[in-house]
Amino acid sequence: MAVKWTGGHSSSILCLNVNTEGLVASGAERGELTLWDGGGALAGQLQLPKADDVASVVFSPRCPTSLYTSHGETVSLLDVRSLKKPVEHFHVNEEEINCLSVNETDSFLAAADDSGAIKVVDLENKKVRRSLRHSNICSSAVFRPQRPQSLVSCGLDMQVMLWNLQKARPLWTTNLQECETEEDSPQSAGQLFNPPLAHSLTVASCGNIFGCGAQDGKVRIFRVTGVKFERELEFQGHNLGVSQVLFMPEAYWLLTGGNDGKVLLWDVSNDVGKQQKSPAKSLQRRKAQAPASTRKDGKLNKVASNEHARVLPKLTIEHGEKVNWISCAELKGSKRVLVADQSSSVSVYPLPEP
Repeated sequence: MAVKWTGGHSSSILCLNVNTEGLVASGAERGELTLWDGGGALAGQLQLPKADDVASVVFSPRCPTSLYTSHGETVSLLDVRSLKKPVEHFHVNEEEINCLSVNETDSFLAAADDSGAIKVVDLENKKVRRSLRHSNICSSAVFRPQRPQSLVSCGLDMQVMLWNLQKARPLWTTNLQECETEEDSPQSAGQLFNPPLAHSLTVASCGNIFGCGAQDGKVRIFRVTGVKFERELEFQGHNLGVSQVLFMPEAYWLLTGGNDGKVLLWDVSNDVGKQQKSPAKSLQRRKAQAPASTRKDGKLNKVASNEHARVLPKLTIEHGEKVNWISCAELKGSKRVLVADQSSSVSVYPLPEP
């Protein structure tokens, strides 16, 4: 059963984030921002200007009292010790921001928006360092751990992209629709109505493995090798679109949330960990199997689709409401998953220990 944190919002909660000290921030429709302590008690509230929806909240990795929030086209920096008015504003996006990410050295902020743009702000001089772009709404952009100049992004153009801040063009791009297998062809008619629009990304703590959740209900796991990435694994995660994916800090445990009202916990360590020792040899072996690039993709996907039947969730939470956001926290000595949905409360569920 979920513990419900109530009284912090009057409208639907859209996003969550937890700092290193266990303080939880939630953003909701109509400009509502709330802070909670680890026990679910209110620790602060703020009404942001113009009542724009708070679509993303992210704590600074280096300074747990600094909180970045997006509301409309604006990013505001808040000091959680004095939640009165923003310390600073960034207005660099032209359309509504969907996702914020701060790199682990606290030097760059990425803000992805409805125009498809990702504005990367240098937090030292407060200027835009790069303007990166998708051809449709950019739903997620995430910096890679241990690689502060590198990020991955995805969008409703069905593209997943790898970027380095030294370059304005992506290092590598994959179209989720184009890399379907021949075995998936019976579903191709259904895909016209349920295309793999990419909603959410998460990068594992190693920095090389990342996951993507899409509208077709599938979860895809990719591995970065140098300046490219390839798909390691694909499995049907949810009956409806996957709205959220989140790697937990330990190993390769992955949380997913869906429009089907479920929150699932997956252990993909056997699938990605077995090649962790020597990705270069693995890559050479795959190249030897399939020299042509299109054929290579087909071979990789056959492996993935044959495997996905045996990927089963470690834990199933029947949440019952469409999931807007999930976050993971150590609260009172135990791991918890925090879930935001269409309601005005945060649901908290226990997680098993690794």
